[in-house]
Amino acid sequence: MSEQMYVILNNGVSMPMAGIGTFLLSPDEAEASVLSALKGGYRLIDTANAYVNEKAVGRAMKQSGLDRKEIFLETKLWPSFYEQEDAVEKTLERLGTDYIDLLLIHQPAGNYVAGYRLMEKAYKEGKVRAIGLSNFTEAQIREILKICEVKPAVLQTEVHPYSQEKELKEFLTSEGMVIQAWYPLGHGDRNLIEEPLFTRLAGRYHKSNAQIILRWHLQSGNIVIPGSKNPDHIRDNFDLFDFELTGEEMEEIGGLNRNKRYYTSSPELLKKYASMVPPVDEQK
Repeated sequence: MSEQMYVILNNGVSMPMAGIGTFLLSPDEAEASVLSALKGGYRLIDTANAYVNEKAVGRAMKQSGLDRKEIFLETKLWPSFYEQEDAVEKTLERLGTDYIDLLLIHQPAGNYVAGYRLMEKAYKEGKVRAIGLSNFTEAQIREILKICEVKPAVLQTEVHPYSQEKELKEFLTSEGMVIQAWYPLGHGDRNLIEEPLFTRLAGRYHKSNAQIILRWHLQSGNIVIPGSKNPDHIRDNFDLFDFELTGEEMEEIGGLNRNKRYYTSSPELLKKYASMVPPVDEQK
């Protein structure tokens, strides 16, 4: 099998394009999944303060026996911590590491400019190798670009064949930012996964429909972090490097876009996020 694919971020840092997400995984599940992923060749791990499994991710990294430099660790600051001076230090402590490869602002809620300043400070101190944003709109990204000293490198947002975000990606490209897809398989929507086009391509390449979708992401320049606690799915979600979709097939998949999102942000939701405090100190 050929190797993992990488993208070079706007500050020269190299980031793997296929990784594992730990959203909705309990500490025990996250520890087992991350360990399984690292043993299977994954090198990108995504977590967040709000997932309340950072300690477990840190344990799995240590148990893997891999050199810390081989792992690309990504996490996200939660809004209720944006104004806490020691938010990054506490995150490092939970992860059991002295640096984070990519740190994101999780939501454009609360005082996210203060949160961004914390990340810039951590970046300058060498505690973070790259910084970025999650769930920000183009207008909100422009606001950060106007005031930032360190440019965001990545936007993590919902992307899948039903919501391809072509215009947003053009804007990001013009600003030297890359997109990272959460819900890369459309929140497990069977209608999406079982699209006849994916079934046909799966037959042609002897792959699963999910693998076809993940390969489409990689060839589209999208970093993917599908989450799973099933070792077989974890293995399959990384078995993407021994085939390539043609330009014509990529265009066909492009035609499936219908601007359909599974997650919709709202001012009410953002207000709720700003006041929600994840029980990070209680995690196992």
